[in-house]
Amino acid sequence: MLVYSPTKINIRKAKKALQQGEVIIYPTDTLYGLGADIFNQKAIKKVFSIKGKEFKVPLSVMVSSLKEIKELAWVDKEQEKLMSVLLPGPFTFILKKKAKISKILTGGKETIGVRIPDSKICQQLSKDFPITTTSANISGFKPSLSIKKITKEFNQQVKLVLKGEKLSGQPSIIVDLTEKPFKIFRF
Repeated sequence: MLVYSPTKINIRKAKKALQQGEVIIYPTDTLYGLGADIFNQKAIKKVFSIKGKEFKVPLSVMVSSLKEIKELAWVDKEQEKLMSVLLPGPFTFILKKKAKISKILTGGKETIGVRIPDSKICQQLSKDFPITTTSANISGFKPSLSIKKITKEFNQQVKLVLKGEKLSGQPSIIVDLTEKPFKIFRF
C-alpha cells in the first residue's frame, strides 16, 4: 500500500484506482474514509469485507454537489433547502434512493446516506463519480486519525492512502430526511 500527499497528481492516481475497482483510504473533514466506486459491485463488496461489516448495514456515499445528490436520491424542496445551508459540512443525510442505486450498497434499504464533506480533497475525488464514504476502521472498533495505525490495520487491503490534515476526529452527524419531523441520529 502506498501513502501519498494529496497533490493533484496523487488525487488523479486515487481516482484512477477507484475507476479500476480498487479501494482507497482518503481524508474527509471528519475521519479517514474507505472509498470505492459505488457503481462497481465488486468494489463495494470489498469495502464490506475490509471493514468486516455485515451486508445489512448500509454504506454512505460522497459526492461533490447537491446536483449529484439529486441524481442518486429523491429530494424535495424542503430537503434541498436544508442541505444547501448545511453542505458542504460534517453531515450525512438519509434520503429515498433512486432505482439505479444498488441494494448491496444500501444494505437492502430503500434509502441512501449522502454527504458532501467540507474538504477540497473529497470534492476532487468525487467530482466525476460518487464514492463510498465509510470510516476507515474495522466494524466495532474506533476510527483512528493515525496514518501509521491505519496503514498497519489495512495492510495490502487497499490500493493507496491519501494523507490528510485538519480532520475533526468526530463522525458526521446523521440526519434522516425521509420522515417529518427530520430526525438526527448521531451527534
